[in-house]
Formats: sequence, structure tokens, C-alpha cells
Amino acid sequence: MERSEEYIKNERKQDWRVALQKKIKAKDRMSIERALMAETVPEVRITSQRIEVNIGLTKAQALVEASRCMDCVNPTCMEGCPVSINIPKFIKHIECDEILEAASVLKETSALPAVCGRVCPQELQCEQKCFYVTKLNQPAVAIGYLERFAADFERESGHVSTPEMVTANGIKVAVIGSGPSGLSFAGDMAKLGYDVTVFEALHEIGGVLKYGIPEFRLPNAVVDVEIESLRRMGVKFITNYIVGQTASIDDLKADGYKAFYVGSGAGLPRFMNIPGENANGILSSNEYLTRVNLMGADSEESDTPVLRGKNVVVVGGGNTAMDSVRTAKRLGAERAMIVYRRSEAEMPARVEEVHHAKQEGIEFLTLTNPIEYIANEEGRVSQMKVQKMELGEPDASGRRRPVPVEGSEYILDCEVVVVAVGVSPNPLIPNSVEGLDVSKWGTIEVVKDKMQSSIPEMFAGGDIVRGGATVILAMGDGRKAAKNMDIYLTEKYLSN
Repeated sequence: MERSEEYIKNERKQDWRVALQKKIKAKDRMSIERALMAETVPEVRITSQRIEVNIGLTKAQALVEASRCMDCVNPTCMEGCPVSINIPKFIKHIECDEILEAASVLKETSALPAVCGRVCPQELQCEQKCFYVTKLNQPAVAIGYLERFAADFERESGHVSTPEMVTANGIKVAVIGSGPSGLSFAGDMAKLGYDVTVFEALHEIGGVLKYGIPEFRLPNAVVDVEIESLRRMGVKFITNYIVGQTASIDDLKADGYKAFYVGSGAGLPRFMNIPGENANGILSSNEYLTRVNLMGADSEESDTPVLRGKNVVVVGGGNTAMDSVRTAKRLGAERAMIVYRRSEAEMPARVEEVHHAKQEGIEFLTLTNPIEYIANEEGRVSQMKVQKMELGEPDASGRRRPVPVEGSEYILDCEVVVVAVGVSPNPLIPNSVEGLDVSKWGTIEVVKDKMQSSIPEMFAGGDIVRGGATVILAMGDGRKAAKNMDIYLTEKYLSN
């Protein structure tokens, strides 16, 4: 549930928090070095898609790291959190060695704390707003590490809590898509007493958390535990169900659903439209990662194998590109290469992901752009013609625009190419619902602060609205939509 600013301040004044504030002097807290998370060594982790890179903090590390937190009067870290986690409160519970209580605080506002602790870009959000960064020019409190620690501790303890719930109201709500946005929305609506059903087109729940993020960053077992928590809250899940094809919105209305949340993501891959792009061996990152992450194509015995090669090139510089190239390395590529048209400084991928990729032997060919693919006699890609680039003036994104360097073309050998240059919104719902306002990019248009579409009973968020978003921003959309759908449904059905 949402907590007011006054509630947050009053929480800070509770006796146990005041005692903690006095226990260690501020200068002593500031003298503690930020915790370093242990990692599986590169030589071991690249042998399997299923070995997680980051190992997590030990309990001793977590207790010390939590003691760095100053429990600020004005917790600016919370301003950077799209799902409004009460960050100081959960961290202070860890400092007190009350880890299960810390996990419970996380669940007040986050449906997926163990997920966010792994894949959320904390360095650009809560940690960027930390007092240590803004006032002291020191490393932030490791909020993400501590979130992961508390969520993992709870899961491993076997004492997984269920958030506070209100009395059921019997109103049926449908969620289209089981990615982070849909799951976050479903959790909040269940807490508010609604009868929530999530419809997923694929055979497993989790959306991009399952098909898009490799297990070396986010193990499926971790996602499954978060989903099971939602089941215990009463959320129902139906797989292999494509809203817009299996059944229409009108069909669901006839089944008694009063409102809908569209979190159907951006599953439509983009390509570059350059010569030779239709050659065999050139895949979208969507297909490549889905085959491996969701369909087990990393196994030699897989019924749905994925193409492998000695030389694999991934085109792009975002997190999906890093996931793809690191997957290629784990599938046996001798040379796994990133080809990116800007410099490393302009890469949208997390710094941590780039660092891990370099540790694993990934080659970075920056300021380089593909201009043609060359196929062999069998029609399989065998080479890529690339051109060197230089940076010009900033473009609309604020990054310097890459400009071709004349006469700089050269050839790269490659048997597999994975194109990770972005995705477009899933067109199913926009194309199948009459009267729904859609942008020229295919995204659903919503009232920004409400996430409500041109159809009053339909709300939307995540990639289907943003075109592309992080897990945590998608979750924030889900929370915002739940808050406003509750207002809408209360006025329409519950206010009499």
C-alpha cells in the first residue's frame, strides 16, 4: 500500500529507529567502505547458462552495509524508486538483524523484490539519490544488494510472508501479459481486494523476466518464487492464452471482467534493413534469447536448438545485447563480439553488465556499424561488412550522433549474427480493440499520471506504453495503474 510522507517521517521517529540512529556516530557510519558482492569466477560461469554471476552478500556483509545508512530525515533515495519502497525502514531492519521484517517491508510496495535486487539499475535510481552520492561524493549505500539479500534470505528461510490484504470485493479484473508490469499490477490489485486473473500468451509465467533475461543474471527459480507469492495472494494465472486471438476483450467482458490492464510488452523485433539481412544465421535478440532462456536451446538435446557458431556477432549496445553476446559465449563461441555504432561511453547497457562481459572475454568493436551481410553458397551468413564511425553532434536522444568514416569498411567473419537494436510494441491488443488510441509507434496512449487509455476500463503500462523500459519502470507503471483503476472501479461499482 502507498505510504504518505507523514507516515514515513513518523516511522523514522519510532523508538527502535531512534535507538539505531544513536547507536553509531555519523562519522563512523561514513567511514565504512561499501560492500563488494562476490562473483562466480569467469572461467566457471561461462561454462553454463545456468550459473549465476553475482553470488549475493553474506549476512555479515549485509549487516555492516546496512549500518552505513544514515536514516536521513529526508530520504531522497525513495524519490529515485519507481515503486516507492520504504528504503530506510527495510535497511534499518537489516541493521537490527531482523531480515524477515526487512523482506516484509519490501513486499509492501514491490511484488518482485528478489528480481529487482538483481536487474534493477539502482545506480541510476535510488542509489543515485543517496545522501552519500549527493552530499559526500562517496559510493551509495548498496540498496540493490541489500534488497536482494533480504528477499533471498526470506526465500531460503522457508518463511515467505504474504502482504496485508483487504476484504475481497468480487470484482473481476484481467491482466494481459505476465511480465514485470502485469505482475506488479496484479499484486497491488489483489491487495486491494480484486479478483485478478493474468492471461499469458506463452507457456510460462514471467514475460521478459523468463524469456528475455538469462539465468546467469536472473535464475528462473527466483522468478517462480515471486510468482508463487502472488498465487498465495489469490492471483490466478492462465497460460497459452492470447487475448485478441484466443478470445477478445468483448469475450472477457462477457465472462464478467470489469476492467483490463494491458502489459503485453514489446515483443516485435527490429532489424536494420541492410543488404543480406535475410540470410540464415541472422536472428533477432528476441528469438535468440527466448530459444535459450525459455526453450532450453542451450542443451544439446533440445527439441528446439539454436544456431551456434565459432564467430558470433551481436549488434547493439544495450542490456539485451550484453545478454545475447554473453549467452553466445556460453554456447561455445570462440569469438563473441559486440558491434556498436557509438563509443562505449554512450552504451545504454549497465556498467556492471559491460564489466562482466569484458571479464568473460567478450570483444567490443565500438564506433563500428554493419552495412552488409554476406552469405555462403548455402545461404548462411558467413561475413559482415562493417564501417568505422565517428561521433558528431548530439541527436534527439542527447547522445552524439554516429557519422560514417569514408573508406573505413572492412570484413568480419561470422556464422551467427544477433540483432539487438531495439523492439517495437506487441501489436495484438492495439490492433484488436476498437476505439483504442494508439501512437504512430504502435504504443497505447494513456493519461500519464493515471495509465488510463481512451477506453475508460482499460489501463496499460510498461513497454506497450513506453516502447521500451526497464523492469522497475514497468513495475512502477503497474503500481500507478492499480492505484487509479481502484479509484475508477470504486466510483463505478463500490461507492453506492
